[in-house]
Amino acid sequence: MLLIGLSNPEKFVFDEVHYVPAARQMLEPVMPQPMLNPMHPPLAKELIAMSIAAFGDNALGWRYGATLFGALAIVAVYLCGLALFSTQGPAIAAALIALVNQMVFVQSRVAMLDIFALAFGLLAPAAFMHGFRRQRPHALFALAGALFGLAAACKWSGLFPLGVCIVIVAVIRLLQYWRTSFADARAGDWYRPELWPDFRAHHVALCFVVLPAVTYLSTFVPLYGLSPSDLIAAQRRIFADNTTTAIAGHAYMSSWPSWPWLARPVWFLFDKIADDRIAAIVFLGNPLVLWPALIAVAVVLRDFIVTRRWDAFLILSFYFGPYLAWALLPRTLGFIYYYLPAATMASLALVYVLRRGRLPAWLLWAYVAVAAAGFAVMLPISAAFVGTSMQTFNRLMIFQSWI
Repeated sequence: MLLIGLSNPEKFVFDEVHYVPAARQMLEPVMPQPMLNPMHPPLAKELIAMSIAAFGDNALGWRYGATLFGALAIVAVYLCGLALFSTQGPAIAAALIALVNQMVFVQSRVAMLDIFALAFGLLAPAAFMHGFRRQRPHALFALAGALFGLAAACKWSGLFPLGVCIVIVAVIRLLQYWRTSFADARAGDWYRPELWPDFRAHHVALCFVVLPAVTYLSTFVPLYGLSPSDLIAAQRRIFADNTTTAIAGHAYMSSWPSWPWLARPVWFLFDKIADDRIAAIVFLGNPLVLWPALIAVAVVLRDFIVTRRWDAFLILSFYFGPYLAWALLPRTLGFIYYYLPAATMASLALVYVLRRGRLPAWLLWAYVAVAAAGFAVMLPISAAFVGTSMQTFNRLMIFQSWI
């Protein structure tokens, strides 16, 4: 599904103009100077370069890697669902909702960095979630740490879910140090005094500091070798570029409070291809998924507060952590696709609510069908190969802020 019409258009879409030339540089026998796009870590661009080497310097070669990692992101949602819900049905439903959310679909078909960071940034929480309830989570937490390093090596926003894990482990260890316990302890509590009895401080440092750092820095070696000064200079440059406030405005910029409401999409492509026919790619998000998801997140929050459920706790942590981290940054330039990790995690909140209590099992699948219908309606503005009329495009642009 993600591969259909991938080569359309056969020209750069949105920020491909930055990342594809940077990937091309990496295929040169000697790295040309100046290095293009030094403001982001190299892994995603290295993966785009590998795709170009395999499929050619054309639209398919530019985008195939993104499509592959978009598929891995959907698999990661499925793995998260298995960890949280323990059965395949809800896990499959969560993956399908993530797919028809429109965001993953669109981002999987352009050669940008975000989908690579998303795939690693979802596989890592999946490993963490599978280890969370185990007495010996060491191997799974180590796997999560290595994957977090790879996520950060695609884009520094990949550090946000790693920060979530560190905070979770720190809070649990602090409560254990204080000998905290719930008077009415339950099997489903997110915190238990006996959790991870053999997971020591040096294990925490190894899994969530050393392994992420090693995997992150290893992706710079093909470009900079083992020169400490070059590696440090590269990090300083990335830090300066990602924290600066001296960036001009952008036509599609939006602030983080507006992202869950889908207030301002990004037009990746808008081309006239014939009389009254256009090819459009609008990064927006499926309103039939993301607006109900806000209600679902509120219900999950209620359950975490009232019943202390561990699955509700993890869903909230990995939804709010990568989202609200943007509120702490001094950077003023933001786009709705920064909401992609949280929006993808929201599919787990929807499944949590739709299988809650005594709700009939068919309701979850009925909702998946409704969400898929919304995705189908939006397909003309999600995939350039479909094409649409100006009349249909204007009908889909419901709000003035979407134009």
